[in-house]
Amino acid sequence: MQRSLALILASCLFASSTLADSVKIDNAWVRATAPGQKVAAGFMELTADADMTLVGGSSPISKKFELHYMRMQDGVMEMRQMREIKLPKGKTVSLEPGDLHVMFIDLNGQIKPGQMVPITLIVQGADGKQQQLVVQAEAYKPGGH
Repeated sequence: MQRSLALILASCLFASSTLADSVKIDNAWVRATAPGQKVAAGFMELTADADMTLVGGSSPISKKFELHYMRMQDGVMEMRQMREIKLPKGKTVSLEPGDLHVMFIDLNGQIKPGQMVPITLIVQGADGKQQQLVVQAEAYKPGGH
């Protein structure tokens, strides 16, 4: 009995060490758009349980997906594409209006309030391995979230 218990415990320890690192995603939402609008922004909170990096993503709502940051400098709004967003272990990284966010470019149609938008994020671990994370983000009217 003790030997089988020891084998079970050993296999549990081995199994837990082989599990992939994970990222918790909270409060995912997308800004609803006006008819004919070609871009939209997405926001969320990401908390990784190991040092990881958000390196890209996709969504069926647009032809392109980019990582961006926005800031005000000398009274001028500046927005730039980023290659990656660092996700330090245990620290919540907020993608929010006026700061880090994801962009959906060349939209396939209007994003309406209440619509659920599927997003696939690509994160990379310190070992270079990538994994895909799927999230559903609800669309809100501008100023409605």
